[in-house]
Amino acid sequence: MSTREFRDKFAIVGVGMTPTARTHARGMSAMRLEAWAAKLAIEDAGLAREDIDGVVHAMMASPHPPLQWTDTYSRMLGLRPNFYLTVARGGQAAHNGLLLATHYLRLGLAKYVIVSCGLPGWSASHAPEGPVGMLGTGGWRGQLGFGIGPLGFNAAAGGGSSHGFYVSRHMHEYGTTAEDLAEVALSAREWANLNPEARFHDRKLTREDYLASDYVIEPLRKMDCCIESDLGAAIVVTTADRARSGPKPPVYLKGLGFGDQARKQWWDKSNYTQVDGAFAAKQAFAEAGENIWSIDVAELYDCFTMEIIFYLEDYGYCKKGEAGEFLRSGATRPGGSFPINTHGGLLSGMYLFDFPNVVEATRQLRGEAGDRQVPNAHLALTNGHGGEMVEPFMCSSHATMILGNELS
Repeated sequence: MSTREFRDKFAIVGVGMTPTARTHARGMSAMRLEAWAAKLAIEDAGLAREDIDGVVHAMMASPHPPLQWTDTYSRMLGLRPNFYLTVARGGQAAHNGLLLATHYLRLGLAKYVIVSCGLPGWSASHAPEGPVGMLGTGGWRGQLGFGIGPLGFNAAAGGGSSHGFYVSRHMHEYGTTAEDLAEVALSAREWANLNPEARFHDRKLTREDYLASDYVIEPLRKMDCCIESDLGAAIVVTTADRARSGPKPPVYLKGLGFGDQARKQWWDKSNYTQVDGAFAAKQAFAEAGENIWSIDVAELYDCFTMEIIFYLEDYGYCKKGEAGEFLRSGATRPGGSFPINTHGGLLSGMYLFDFPNVVEATRQLRGEAGDRQVPNAHLALTNGHGGEMVEPFMCSSHATMILGNELS
């Protein structure tokens, strides 16, 4: 049921994203990446650091001190906010951060809130002394001590191993094939080839390349998995009224929805063939007053190729087991009727949880996407998911957001 209390009340006025590890960001700490991105976002909004009076730091999970619990990066920039808070929940961190920011704006506790994140994923995984984890603070040792170990998992636990359950179960129930997964990877790479900021901007991908790529854990191949990046990203949000006085067109928050499969008994394994996208999307679209066919461009959390198939089915673009056919139509590729992940996605563009999705959607709605610009883009769909059911990559939680460049 729509409340209309959220739609068009808040807007994104600035976004910033650092280059990836393959350019000149390699080796920076998470805090430096986040500070750099925040500076870029503040400048993009036409603001000064003195204008920022609210800060939300979004990160994946909490067993990574000290970044989760200190305001070091904001002090690096000389910010003097009324509040500094942290929010997590995996790959929906940016969406969670925006929700938190809007509540503070509604209460009048801030005028401009910045939501940001930094992650040296590539450098950490390529350190001379060996992988040290996403934040250089012990990696899986911290995660194991936080709760995976007592459940019986060891160092074999990881994104690919647990997401493989989803893929193999969907294949078993609906006949999904490697060729279907290849369509997702190929679509993402075509968009990345149009994006100079993408990690794989200059690398073509063929179906033969995909099928020849090694398995990470069957049925997931290397090309089914998202890439590591050293990246920082930031988003400046304010009230809609205030946004209209800025130097760039506002991008309005139309609707925001959340879901979590913990609402159901997860041990019957029904969650292996879906995410909680239908529940979250219903809320977001109802508040926005739109439907799925109103969307001009979608920036979706593709940590693995299978996620796009889940979204297409769970959001209602096609029935269960029919996403492969939808993808083979070319709808998601450049020039298609339903462009997805125009920045190259997490698969071929860059990885920083759901932040690149929101940044790219903002740029598309502003008409700033260059060769990958979707003509007449007025409504964008973004999402993210994360959380845990058995271990941190089971992705029980889900966020959906509708953005637009016009008032309803």
